[in-house]
Amino acid sequence: MSNRLFDASVDPADVPEADARGPWAYLWWLARIRPWPLVLAAVLGALWMVPLALIPLVIGRAIDEAGRADGQAGLYLWSLVTLGLGFLQAAAGAGLIQAAVGAEAHALSLTHRVLMRQVVRLGAALRGKARSGDVAASATADVESIGNAFEVVGRTIGAVVAAVLVAVALTVTSPVLGLAVLIGVPAAVLGIGPLLRPLQERDEAQREQMGIATSQAGDIVAGLRILRGIGGEAGFAEGFRRTSQQVRRAGESAGRMEAWLQAAGVLLPGLVTVGIVWLGARLALEGTITAGELVAFYGASAFLTLPVSTATEAAETLSLAKVAAGRVCALLRLTPEAVRPARPAPLPAGALAVVDADTGITAAAGHLTVVTAPADRTGELADRLSRPGVGGAGSAQAVRLGGVPLERVDPDELAARLLRSGPADVLFSGTVREELTAGSARSREALARALFAADAADVVDSLPGGLDAWLDEGGRTLSGGQRQRLVLARALLAATDLLILEDPTASVDAHTEARIVDRVAALRAGRTTVVLSDSPLWRGAADHVVRLDAQPAPGGPDRSSGVPS
Repeated sequence: MSNRLFDASVDPADVPEADARGPWAYLWWLARIRPWPLVLAAVLGALWMVPLALIPLVIGRAIDEAGRADGQAGLYLWSLVTLGLGFLQAAAGAGLIQAAVGAEAHALSLTHRVLMRQVVRLGAALRGKARSGDVAASATADVESIGNAFEVVGRTIGAVVAAVLVAVALTVTSPVLGLAVLIGVPAAVLGIGPLLRPLQERDEAQREQMGIATSQAGDIVAGLRILRGIGGEAGFAEGFRRTSQQVRRAGESAGRMEAWLQAAGVLLPGLVTVGIVWLGARLALEGTITAGELVAFYGASAFLTLPVSTATEAAETLSLAKVAAGRVCALLRLTPEAVRPARPAPLPAGALAVVDADTGITAAAGHLTVVTAPADRTGELADRLSRPGVGGAGSAQAVRLGGVPLERVDPDELAARLLRSGPADVLFSGTVREELTAGSARSREALARALFAADAADVVDSLPGGLDAWLDEGGRTLSGGQRQRLVLARALLAATDLLILEDPTASVDAHTEARIVDRVAALRAGRTTVVLSDSPLWRGAADHVVRLDAQPAPGGPDRSSGVPS
């Protein structure tokens, strides 16, 4: 694809707030970002459709010229005009394909990148704000629907221009037939209007069911090993079958309405054509129009089915694009929980001390602190210490990093200085080296130290290719303990000033855990490390232990005790 039609370097800047509120505003924003493919498609669409409209009129004129005694020269002339119109149509059609695909590719690419920016911006907050199936459906079906709308614009504008031209030409030749065209064609287009809203509603219902099914399928695949272990595979499979049947029924409902729309797009212009041909034949018998004009009217009326069917397709496509853009806007309206403060306060250099006044958690700078709490609270505590505002109103003021309230820290600096790693972390597809370094430059020695501390060197050695071995999405070919050790190595390699680990050795045996505990404590010496675990091995290696009761005290902090090791 030529860069003149599609420029992949267009920066997907943040969508203005007003454009994220409504689907039409978002589609208009896409068009304004790069309008030239649409403008070129519109011009070429007119140049492609107008010759189709003129050819019947020219042929009719050639027939009338052939009926005259001295009309041979005129016949040749109008035949050459017909040939020229055919060449113009072919050239414009080839260019229209390029321009239309360029406009479609622009809409597809930019919407994909806008969605990716939003997903990255939301980060961990996305999981609690949207279903994974909704995100996947927007990145596939919704983006495709938006691209289809941009592809059809050029042909639609060309169809409108050609229909107006034919109506004017027929009106000049016969005001009666011209009036019939001017009334019949718009009536045929308006006749499909009542079908559009039911189509939108049924398409939205189908899209909702597809999102539910996609989320459910992802959950089943992710937990398949566990489901087999507890014998729940058959039960979840039956639940997914019921969900898939709901998707099928929603698809059939939307398909029936789409079929009615397509049928109307054939029937209504067909009735207009039949009416115009009947009226033209009557006028020819009466001698009002010539035989050539009758042929021209018939060809023009037959041609009018193309603009009407194109208008029908455009109405359907834009209807689906409106639904898709609405879904995209719903994702764009989501806001991250970490809001950049008006006047951020910088964190002190070096290791960071952690103080949570509500729970009583304290972690001295440069030391290893272990927090023991009920298993159902470890995730909540990790969120409190790493994400501003998670614990409710005023909670971020209670958590301080290096003496700075967590809510006053700039999110970019917080991401660079603090890392939270837990059981929800996943391995992405790619090489082991790419997975561990996350695209950052890391020396061979740093990689070796992180793998040694996480006791994951044997995991890498067992893979064909070592650090260059390819990992499938989620590390499906690895055991639970191997995945956990690689995730820990990735966290250690980041070498942040504050590292919060949530049950980092829950999936390994006691001997492996003992090696990991000693090595992590040695590697992280001089940096602050907070480990949320009830393992006695971690407590034994800790510089400081904080024990939290099962339930927080009503209206106050948890009853906790600090126990130095």
